[in-house]
Amino acid sequence: MSPVDFYGKQFSSRLLIGTALYPSPAIMQQVIRASGAEIVTVSLRRESSGGRIGNAFWDLIRELGVGVLPNTAGCRSVREAVTTAQLARELFETAWIKLEVIGDDETLQPDLVGLVEAAAVLIKDGFQVFPYCTEDLTVAQRLRDLGCRVIMPWAAPIGSARGIVNRDALKLLRARLPEVALVVDAGLGAPSHAADALELGYDAVLLNTAIAKAGDPVAMAKAFRLAVEAGRAAHQAGLMGARDFASPSTPIVGTPFWHAVS
Repeated sequence: MSPVDFYGKQFSSRLLIGTALYPSPAIMQQVIRASGAEIVTVSLRRESSGGRIGNAFWDLIRELGVGVLPNTAGCRSVREAVTTAQLARELFETAWIKLEVIGDDETLQPDLVGLVEAAAVLIKDGFQVFPYCTEDLTVAQRLRDLGCRVIMPWAAPIGSARGIVNRDALKLLRARLPEVALVVDAGLGAPSHAADALELGYDAVLLNTAIAKAGDPVAMAKAFRLAVEAGRAAHQAGLMGARDFASPSTPIVGTPFWHAVS
């Protein structure tokens, strides 16, 4: 599978993994290994409280040797998101930040106005921003124009497991933003959903709940890894277009008939 480029860094895996909700830290570590993921997302608020638990968590992440993408999960204002990102840069020594500005507590839908504002501030401050947004084209274009080289639209609300809800909108994003790395983030509940996103030409997917809440998280991580690989391979191979009517796979016209001789 060809590598994916995020801000000039290339990665073999097109599956990014979250680090929340697992039954235990040991299972989280097994999941990340089984997934083949080279990037994990971490919440600064959850993991940086200090003490033995925080130190143990970071020891596990370091053992895996994966890249860390800190996020501003739970932030509900531009100021809060910017401050959290600045703290994350100091803690993780990285310019990467997954930018989340939540606008609604029930749906966890991003505050798109606040997101664009926060992205502008962070980019001026030298951050490489991975903004989490909806499938809104105009917002994605604004983020691109600000300097975001990676954009992370949802497939459906966080944790809903519904898969791609607005397929046409995601296809439009892919068509109109060919120069941007697009990562489907949130709402994927099954390996087939991940394959679907890669078949649409998306560069990667980010998962957490669908794996962490599975009956066997490690086995599900393997399933998602295979689905991502299959979806990318199918996109590169070139999918046939859908048709309104049947088309015989074995045409009759021009085909010789063979008759049994009695």
